Amino acid sequence: MKWPRALLASLLYLALLAAIYLVHVRFLRVDVVFYAALEDALVATLIATVLLLVLRVFGAFNSFEKVQLVTIWALLGYALAISVPTVLDRSLSFYILEKLEQRGGGIKYSAFENIFAQEYVKEHHLVDVRLTEQLKSGTIQVHDGCVTLTQRGHDLARFSRWFRMNLLPRQRLLLGEYSDALTDPFRHSAPAADYECK
Repeated sequence: MKWPRALLASLLYLALLAAIYLVHVRFLRVDVVFYAALEDALVATLIATVLLLVLRVFGAFNSFEKVQLVTIWALLGYALAISVPTVLDRSLSFYILEKLEQRGGGIKYSAFENIFAQEYVKEHHLVDVRLTEQLKSGTIQVHDGCVTLTQRGHDLARFSRWFRMNLLPRQRLLLGEYSDALTDPFRHSAPAADYECK
């Protein structure tokens, strides 16, 4: 039977991935959490692939089955990179839960807008983190105190805006009411702002 060996190989991959991730986040520099987690998944996949090819216990697999296992590991590593460290690092939803826990389990509903504006942005260094991510992604540049889009940034912003307006839900539940407010969040924005770069 091959499935116990496939399970063993996959558990070995997950152990490698966990060890590599822990070493990376504890002892090495990380520019962007998502990219670092992807690098960890790639390294774990490469090491597990070498082990799959050289260890006798996995000799029962034919070439196609080995390619399948490596593909599964790569996809699993990608899914875990997005679903665990990236979500926890970026999630406003988890922040709400953590903030409720920090404040004894309950916060007045009326205080949340102030908490987001005054505490969340500062506690999570939100501006610094997001600008760093965009710089490393090549979508923005910063010169003389002005943040501007690169061509890649323009392209992604246009695609994001198109997707939001055309392919996001038009009847999305927002605190008990269905609304299309998030398909065009700029709908009620002020027409002019004094923070634009000239």
